[in-house]
Amino acid sequence: MKQSPELLYLNLMKKTLSYILWPEPPYPLPYPLPTFIFKRQPIKKLLLFAISKTLNNLGKKRLQISITRHISEDQRIEGNFHPKYADTMIGLKRLDNLQYCIETVLSKNIEGDFIETGVWRGGACIFMRAVLEAYQIENRKVFVADSFEGLPEANVEKYPADKGDRHHMISYLAISQEEVENNFQKYGLLDNQVVFLKGWFKDTLPEAPINKLSILRLDGDMYGSTMEALEHLYPKLSKKGFCIIDDYGLVNCKAAVDDYRAKHKITAELKKIDWSGVYWEKEKDIS
Repeated sequence: MKQSPELLYLNLMKKTLSYILWPEPPYPLPYPLPTFIFKRQPIKKLLLFAISKTLNNLGKKRLQISITRHISEDQRIEGNFHPKYADTMIGLKRLDNLQYCIETVLSKNIEGDFIETGVWRGGACIFMRAVLEAYQIENRKVFVADSFEGLPEANVEKYPADKGDRHHMISYLAISQEEVENNFQKYGLLDNQVVFLKGWFKDTLPEAPINKLSILRLDGDMYGSTMEALEHLYPKLSKKGFCIIDDYGLVNCKAAVDDYRAKHKITAELKKIDWSGVYWEKEKDIS
């Protein structure tokens, strides 16, 4: 069946954002996510990093040690690995789900803007903006909410479920706002329909200039980050809008979602996307 230009563009965007069109190039060392390669070989890791840094500093020619890692098509579809070169790590299934949710709210004229809380390199938000561009929608905004400094240290007093959480120590997750803006720009999608909310969710979300949402996508990993996003934004989600949870496969995130749904008697069917993602359609306003 012949595809429309809009669908051809969006399918190409998904494949480009997830880097599925190309084999994974080698990883030059040093690189800020070495643990997935050397989980049980810390001495080897330190030795290779030391040699690599020495080679980088030799003369005018930059010499590097690189590691080749095979990434299967299934891994890219499921989004169950940490990419070096892709602009999103959520995988094709979660991108397909995002497209479905957006196209549904557009076709049904569900009121509200789009937001993602926790954006990494911005891939999912870039895709949100791409869908609006494909269908020439000019009256909705994409809110890009992130600290752009990585994840916060756990607030154990308020959210004891996050005790021992180490996400704040992962420098790989700290992507600057400038880099995310550059990623929007390289796709030709940085304009006044893209709004950045820089800071910790507890500070930015209560005062965010948002009246209504039709797409609420949460990617905060932790109990606290997930709960803060739900508490401040779910009441603004329109009826028949979609709440998408990227990290339901993580224990703390799942606990926050389950607790919030139970507290507010949310009984809408929780639908599985893949190994990690779930979503539901808002049926009624919460009390």
